[in-house]
Amino acid sequence: MNTRDSIHMPQSTRLKRVISLPMLVLYGLGTTIGAGIYALVGELAGVSGYLAPAAFLVASILAGITALSFAELSSRYPWAAGAALYTREGLGSERFSTLVGLLVVSAGLVSSAALVNAFAGYLNHLIAPWVELDRMTIVLLATLFLGLFALWGILQSILITTAMTLLGIAGLIIIIYVGHGALADLSTEWPKLIPSADFTSWGFVFAGTLLAFYAFIGFEDMVDVAEEVKDVKRNLPLAILITLGFTTVLYMLIMTIAVLSMPPEVFAQSSAPMAFLYQYHTGEDAKLISIIGLFAIIDGVLIQMIMASRVLYGLSSRGQLPALLSRVHPKTQTPLYATGLTICSVLILSLVGRLGSLAELTSIIMLIVFSLVNLSLWRIKQRVPNNEGHINLPPWISLTAFMLSSTFVTLEISKLFLK
Repeated sequence: MNTRDSIHMPQSTRLKRVISLPMLVLYGLGTTIGAGIYALVGELAGVSGYLAPAAFLVASILAGITALSFAELSSRYPWAAGAALYTREGLGSERFSTLVGLLVVSAGLVSSAALVNAFAGYLNHLIAPWVELDRMTIVLLATLFLGLFALWGILQSILITTAMTLLGIAGLIIIIYVGHGALADLSTEWPKLIPSADFTSWGFVFAGTLLAFYAFIGFEDMVDVAEEVKDVKRNLPLAILITLGFTTVLYMLIMTIAVLSMPPEVFAQSSAPMAFLYQYHTGEDAKLISIIGLFAIIDGVLIQMIMASRVLYGLSSRGQLPALLSRVHPKTQTPLYATGLTICSVLILSLVGRLGSLAELTSIIMLIVFSLVNLSLWRIKQRVPNNEGHINLPPWISLTAFMLSSTFVTLEISKLFLK
């Protein structure tokens, strides 16, 4: 079977290759930074306490080993509907491929809903002295506004997300600058941050790992815009690895500063944790950080919307979903109906869900997807050991990644039954 020919059904309008390596890295950073540090760092502190940095480290290892699999697979199969395509090539099942694609879409929709709720928290924190808006009103307006951007065009959306990502990174650098004095306490306080050998201590680490893992979700979204990336076989794998490395360093610094600055249970009470941390260290009004936090979070929402619509487009163009979802608007060159379905779904989930539970659900869904993708790469490498692309990993890496991801899925599902 010719894989490339099986990807798309004939149609007159194609996606446009306009995304460069820097733009793609910023696209990945936009979804990880907005989804993680600005939205969930407070909740993570509440779950893992002083062991929250350790939870971030475990989550980064879990995400990192899977990121290597995505990097190789994206150079082997540089087309849309990434995880679904990888699963079909590895497991040889069209139904399995469709299921994985729908799981990826579901994770994007649930993640967007979680971030819209986080956006509502930051916005209310910002305007609290004057007025408090109803959460449903904020969710409705924000979702529709971002949906219009997603419909506008991929280049316009990427330029917007690039600007918001740079702003989000600037906000984190400001937090590190004003709070760096807390790192001086590492010489005496470091034992609090290291889990002991007992089961209880590691229980706190693993309890927070699922939330922390959500903060790293984003690198897999990058493969879903593969057909809009320039020099895709080189730029896409490289961008995945750069994105994950950069976010790991930022997260570890911010989380360490946070738990050394104040008791984690205090930090966990804030609905706008980065603004609270800034205010604690400067004694000044944190409106600037709140505004930056707003942009960083909606950046993540927009990117997740784009990802979900591209997966729907990719599945539809291969005949696995109704053909309507693969229709591309001739002017904007975006998948019109797939994006419209994405907007409606995010709106419904945002209105009925809660930030923490939505984030945990996203993590479980993505761990299932990661397990199947890692297994698929291992199977592919048994048949075709050599990759003509730019990355060729030893088979044990994908097998180890499969075992780690599936173990976490099993543990989390068992916890649900034991409650």
